[in-house]
Amino acid sequence: MGSASGKEEKPEEDKAAAIPVEVATVQNGDIAAFYSGTTSIESDKQATVVSQITGVVLELHAEEGDFVKAGTVLAKVETDRYELELERGNASLKRLEMDFQRKRELYQKQLVSADDFERARADYEAQKASVALAALDLKHTSIRAPISGYVSERLVRAGNLVTLHQPVFRIASYDPLLAVLHVPERELRVLRKGLDVSVNLDALPGKTFHGKLTRISPVVDPATGTFRVTAEIEDPARVLKPGLFGRVDILYDQRRNVPLIPRSAIITEDESSHVFVVKDDNNAALQPIRLGYERNGLVEILEGLSAGERVVTAGKGGLSDGAHVEIVGLPQTQPKA
Repeated sequence: MGSASGKEEKPEEDKAAAIPVEVATVQNGDIAAFYSGTTSIESDKQATVVSQITGVVLELHAEEGDFVKAGTVLAKVETDRYELELERGNASLKRLEMDFQRKRELYQKQLVSADDFERARADYEAQKASVALAALDLKHTSIRAPISGYVSERLVRAGNLVTLHQPVFRIASYDPLLAVLHVPERELRVLRKGLDVSVNLDALPGKTFHGKLTRISPVVDPATGTFRVTAEIEDPARVLKPGLFGRVDILYDQRRNVPLIPRSAIITEDESSHVFVVKDDNNAALQPIRLGYERNGLVEILEGLSAGERVVTAGKGGLSDGAHVEIVGLPQTQPKA
């Protein structure tokens, strides 16, 4: 009886000695590597429209928020003085042209000196240039958009006096819009033109915008240790605005059908990584591993594990190599990589 009783108690002792743990099964899957950073949206083309003459603004043809095409008249400046200047210039040009024609005939007959003839021709050519400038000034009384885009700021009102080179409008082109990042120099080796980019903005939660990496600066700023990276963002619905702030993810690599485990299973000490693998006899073995990419709580295993093995995710603190464990709960279901 005593012997039988002792045999019955031994499994109870083993069970008491077993350490409860939770495990996850190593599964093969796909994982991607991203560089993530913050950005503000910028317009690729911006223009400050300036007045090229001095005068009083008579009419405004565009307001903030309006879309204008290149060449569209944004405002009109008084024209009377410039029309009179052009008329006076044309009258002087006609007189000088007649004098030049007469001097040329006389010169051909050797009745005037070469100096008189050249002087008449120079006066005529100078007046032609003056008339062209007067015509240009008259043309500039219509202030036009230099690029297609949206009027981001109107700086004058009807009745204001504008002077030469005074800013009157600002225009921003939304095609394309850019996400600009300043990336640490250690990422220079993995980023390249053409990579896929996704953008999530604070002002538009739940929406993801996509684009491509189009520019990579070849120069690293020695003061910050970063280099400038620019992505063009697709926005067919025209909901993005310059100045919006958000987060950018740049996809630079993908690996297919690789072993993945939860981050919670990994023990890191002295720059080396380990996991506890639960063997078929429910003993835990400390296994060194080499890590790859990490995304959404999953870590790629380059060396040390294969699909189907079980790794401890909870209860690692009380374990030692060879410890007997009891698995509680079901193996964790891994999220998507």
